[in-house]
Amino acid sequence: MSELPTGTVTFFFSDIEGSTRLLQSCGARWPELLARHGAIVREALGRHGGVEVGTEGDSFFAAFGSAGQAVAAAVDVQRALMVEPWPAGESVRVRIGLHTGEASVVEATYVGLDVHRAARIMAAGHGGQVLVSGSTEALARASLEGVRLVDLGAHQLRDLPTPEHLFQVAADGLADRFPPLRGVTVNPTNLPLELTSFVGREAEAAAVAGLLREHRIVTLTGPGGTGKTRLSLHVAASASVEFPGGVYFVPLVELREVELVLPTIGQVLGIIEPGREPLERIPERVAGRRVLLVLDNLEQVVEAAPDLAELVRRAPELWILASSRIALRIYGAVEYPVPPLEMPDPRTIDLDPTIERLPAVALFVERARAVRPDFSITAENAAAVAEICWRLDGLPLAIELAAARVRILPPGAMVERMDRRLDLGATGMRDRPERQQTLRGAIAWSYDLLDEADRRFFACFSVFRGGADLEAIERVTMAGRDPLEQIASLLDKSLLRRDEGDDGATRFRMLETIREFAAERLDERADADAVRRAAAGHYLELAERLAPTVLRPQSQAVRTMEREHDNIRAGIAWSIEHDVEMALRWLPACWRFWQVRGHLPEAVERARAVLSLAGIVEHPKLLAEAEEAAGGIFYWQGDMAAAQEHYQVALDLQRQVGDEPAVANALYNLSSSIAVNFDDPFTPTDPAAQAAIDEALAIYRRLGDRAGEGNILWAAMNVQIFAREHDAVRRIGREALAIFDEVGNRFMAAWTHYMLGANENIARDPGSALPHFRPALEYFLEADDLSGFALVFDGFAASAYLLGDRPLAMRLAGAARAVQAAGGSQLGALNRSWNEFEPEKMISDPELAAMWDEGLGMSVSEAAELALGWTNAAGAER
Repeated sequence: MSELPTGTVTFFFSDIEGSTRLLQSCGARWPELLARHGAIVREALGRHGGVEVGTEGDSFFAAFGSAGQAVAAAVDVQRALMVEPWPAGESVRVRIGLHTGEASVVEATYVGLDVHRAARIMAAGHGGQVLVSGSTEALARASLEGVRLVDLGAHQLRDLPTPEHLFQVAADGLADRFPPLRGVTVNPTNLPLELTSFVGREAEAAAVAGLLREHRIVTLTGPGGTGKTRLSLHVAASASVEFPGGVYFVPLVELREVELVLPTIGQVLGIIEPGREPLERIPERVAGRRVLLVLDNLEQVVEAAPDLAELVRRAPELWILASSRIALRIYGAVEYPVPPLEMPDPRTIDLDPTIERLPAVALFVERARAVRPDFSITAENAAAVAEICWRLDGLPLAIELAAARVRILPPGAMVERMDRRLDLGATGMRDRPERQQTLRGAIAWSYDLLDEADRRFFACFSVFRGGADLEAIERVTMAGRDPLEQIASLLDKSLLRRDEGDDGATRFRMLETIREFAAERLDERADADAVRRAAAGHYLELAERLAPTVLRPQSQAVRTMEREHDNIRAGIAWSIEHDVEMALRWLPACWRFWQVRGHLPEAVERARAVLSLAGIVEHPKLLAEAEEAAGGIFYWQGDMAAAQEHYQVALDLQRQVGDEPAVANALYNLSSSIAVNFDDPFTPTDPAAQAAIDEALAIYRRLGDRAGEGNILWAAMNVQIFAREHDAVRRIGREALAIFDEVGNRFMAAWTHYMLGANENIARDPGSALPHFRPALEYFLEADDLSGFALVFDGFAASAYLLGDRPLAMRLAGAARAVQAAGGSQLGALNRSWNEFEPEKMISDPELAAMWDEGLGMSVSEAAELALGWTNAAGAER
C-alpha cells in the first residue's frame, strides 16, 4: 500500500446502495459484479492520487492529499458506473462521501473524529450521489472545472456533536435528483437548491446572518439583478439549524393582489383550515417553534408590509427574511442594501490574471466558461474584463449578461461596444436608483442591438410567465408565422433562455428582470392589448382542451397545466380586468387541476374574484358552470356551507337555462355537499339530499346516461354512510362499481372503493376495508391525485387504529396530514371523526409522537409503500 498522506487529508468513503438486494438478484454473478465495481473505484483512485486505506465488502475507504483530486475521483467513479454495461440489466449505484480534516495514523490506518464524519456524510447519501463537507468544498472549489457544488445547507449527522454544511457534487453524466438525505436531523424546509456556485457574497452572507440574530424582520433591498434572491437563499440554508420549526421559501413574484400574500404564506406552511383568517392561523401554527419565512420578490405587493408586521407581532417565534426592490418601512424591520460585487478599479489596480480573486471577475469567468469552457483571465484580456466589471458596477445580472457574450465577442470587442452603446449614467429614469439605471442600461445595450422584428418579438414575449413552448410563441407573438429566427436571435444575445423539461419538451423563457424591461417595451406598442388578449385566449383554450382529461391516470394534462400554471394565472388576472366572459370560463377549465394538484387556497381566491365581477349575470350558462366549479373548490377544501351555496346557485341557473343533463349534474353536486356534516358525522338521511338524488337519478335513467347514473349512485352512498346504513352503502356501492366498470370511469370507481372502505371502518370491520382502500390508492398513485392521497391515507390510518396498531396508525395519519397540508383538502378529517381516532391527542406519548413525525416526513411513494405492504401482509394473515 502507498504511504498514507498526512497533514490536511480528504477522506473518501463509498459503498453500494442496496447491495443485499443485488447479491440476491445476481446470485452466482455477484462476485464478478463486485470485482468490476472494485476495479472501477481503484482505477479512479489511482488516476487522481488517492490511496486505498481499506475495504470491507462493497465499501471503500481512501485518502487524498488534495480535496480537488478527491472530488474529481468521485466524479470519475460515478460516470464510469453509469455507463458500465452491468449484467442482466442490473445497475450498481454507489454513494460517496468526502470530508477534509486532520487525523492520526495508527497501525497503517486513520483514526479520529474527521474519519467518522466522512463516513457519516457517505451514509447520508443515496446511490449515485456524491456528498462533500463544507471544508472539502472550500478547498476544492477553485480547482474544479465542469463540476458544481450544490449547497444542501446544514445538517445534523447522526452521532456527531455539531452540524455539517453539506454540498452535492453536480456534473455532466451524473444523476442530479435524489430523495432527502438519510439519517440526518433535518428541519422542515422547501428551499430550492442552489444550482450554481455562490460567488463573492461570503461577507454579505455573514452580515445578513448577524442581522437575523438581532432582528426578526430583515429586508434585502436593491434593484433587480443584484442577487437578492440568491443571497437570501444561501443565508436561509446556512441558518436552517437555528430554526428547528422550519425554513420556508415563499415566492411572491407572480402575485399582484396584496390580499393573497398571507394566504400564500399559510399555504406554504400547510395551513388548510377554511373559514379563518391567516392572521389567526399562522401564529397558531408556528407557536413554540422558531420558523424563518423567506419572502421573495415582495416589491409588487409591498403594501402587505403592515400585515407582515402584525403577523410577527402575534407570532413571537416567527422571523422574516425578505427580498424587495422597495424597503418595507415598517416598525421593527431592518434594511440591508445588497451591495455590488467587489470589482477591480481599472484606474488603480494591477491588471493581470490575479484579478480573478475578486468576486465580480470570478463571477464573470465562471459564467463565461458556461459558454466557452476554455475561457480564462490572461495578461491580454485582464484589462478588458476589469473594465467590463467596473462599467457594469459589479451588478451580478449585468455581469452574467456580458459574460454570455463571450461566445461571440472577446472581452476587448465587448468594451468597444460598451463605449458606443452603453451609457451607464444616462437612462432618462432619474427617479430610479443609480444601480437600477445601470442594470436597465445593461439590458438596453442588448436591446439596442435588435432589429425591428426582433424588438417586436422581444416586447411581445414579455406576456409569458415562466416561459412558453413553440406553439404558444407562434400563436401569441407571431400571428402564425415561424418564430425560430427571432428565438435564435434573442438566444444569441442572452435575452432568452432555452430549457428542456424532464419530458424532453423545449421551452424558452426570460429572466424576470429582462421580462419586466420587455413588458415596458410592450406597453409602448399600439398592439399591446391585442397581444395580452391573445395570450390569455391561448392559455384559456389550452386549459379548456385539457380539462376533460385531468382526472385520467398519468395524465399529461396535469403535467402540462402545472408547467403552464404561471401563464394561466396571468391569463386569469388579465381576464378579470378586461373580459368577464373569459373570466367565467377559467373556473370550470381549471378547478379540477387546482384540486388534484393542491392549489385549493389559491383556487378559493380566484373563484371569489371572478364571481364578484360586475356583469356576470349576463352570461347565465357560463355563470352556472363557474358557480359549479366554485362549489367543487369549496367542497374539497371542506367548507360545505360555501359549497352548498354555490351549488344551489348553479342548480337554479341550469334550471333557468333548461339544460336537463346539466340540471341532473347540479343536483348530484348539491346532494354531495348536503350529505357532509363535520359537526355531526353521523346524521339521519337528509330529505333535501335524498330529494336531489331521486330527481337526478330519474333524469339520468330517462336520458339513458349510465355515467351520470353511476355518479348519482355514488352520491347516494354518501347519504347512507352518514346515516350508518352499512348494508345500503354496500348494495349501492356494488351497483355503482358495475356501472363505472361498464363506462370505464376509473376515477369514480376508485372513489367508490374508498367510500366502501370507509363504510367498513365505520361498521368496525377494518379488515374488510383494506381490500377497498388498496385499489383506490393504486389509482391515485397512477393519477398522482393529492386529494385522493389525503383521504385514502387517513382511511388506512383509521383501519390500523381500529385493528390496534397505533404506531402504524400514527405514521399513516402523519403522512395523510402532510398531504392535506400540501393540497389544501380538509375532507380527511371525516375518517378520524367517524372512527373516534384523534392522533393530535395521542402525540403526548413519545413513541407515538415519533411515529407521527416520521409520517409527516414521508413522501407520497413511501407512505403508499407502507400502506400497501401492510395491506398485503394483513391479507396473507386472513
